[in-house]
Amino acid sequence: MAEAERQYLSPEHNSVRWDDFPLREGDIVVSTPPKSGTTWAQMMCALLIFQTPDLPQPLEVLSPWLDQPVWLDRLRSQEEVYARLSAQKHRRVIKTHTPLDGLPLDPRVSYLVVARHPLDRALSVYHQTANIDVERVSAAQDGPDAPSGQAPPALPSMREWLQYWCLPQPTDDQGIAVPESLHQTVHHLYDAWNRQRTQPNVKVLHYVDLSADLAGQMAALAEWLGITVNESVWPDLVKAATFDEMKSRAERLAPDTDILRDPGKFFRGGRSGDSRSFLTEDDLDAYRKRVGELAPKPFLDWLHRDPPVSSEGAAARA
Repeated sequence: MAEAERQYLSPEHNSVRWDDFPLREGDIVVSTPPKSGTTWAQMMCALLIFQTPDLPQPLEVLSPWLDQPVWLDRLRSQEEVYARLSAQKHRRVIKTHTPLDGLPLDPRVSYLVVARHPLDRALSVYHQTANIDVERVSAAQDGPDAPSGQAPPALPSMREWLQYWCLPQPTDDQGIAVPESLHQTVHHLYDAWNRQRTQPNVKVLHYVDLSADLAGQMAALAEWLGITVNESVWPDLVKAATFDEMKSRAERLAPDTDILRDPGKFFRGGRSGDSRSFLTEDDLDAYRKRVGELAPKPFLDWLHRDPPVSSEGAAARA
């Protein structure tokens, strides 16, 4: 088993939790930047494994966030998460927001990454931030590694949020920008996009493709995972992964419900392209210049694809 090349320690990451975790043959690791389709990918994998829309437990119990940041230990300790996964007899689905270069890469394990237009992802993070219950977060904080218990300042305007998010951010000692940034998002996705060319156990899905053809993408995912689905249940599985169905079951499917104001708002239903409406042409030119410094054009052309005009956006957007 290869050793992880980089550690990610931040208010959003704690990749040290992977160091002693025993992976199993058949494990599925869902690795995405936050608000890029993490819950969507977990749901699709769980539906394929259990082959029923009625999952036996809440999704975050079936597919826990293994490397959640240190300040959340009071809610779910490392020991608790390890024990939960160890007790599972079915094929496991493990959530992480750590890029693949911060994970132990094991040829027995499938690594699934979902890419989303970075600006749309930033827009979704904005709304997610507004849905966090600050008092509950403060109550969950414990120890010297916890962020300040002071209430955060009021959110800026959407345009200001997107402008700042695109700017170069402070970097760690290995030259990677802080996780909640354009730099880190592109790094995460470009690294995975490159790996899937030579590593058959790495697969990258695109949010636009999932929105346009959920059934086709789920079928391809099942084939990649080596899962044969009973045809009689297939329509129900696809329906269960749509936006309306997931939103209607938010209490069982949304993650971190203990710190959300409204679990239903986790499934906001944001459409691809919405973020650009908040920016001027000069803003977008600045974005294009900045992102062009972070990755080559073939990858960016793939990443920035717009949804088909006929898409109704019915698929789950989590």
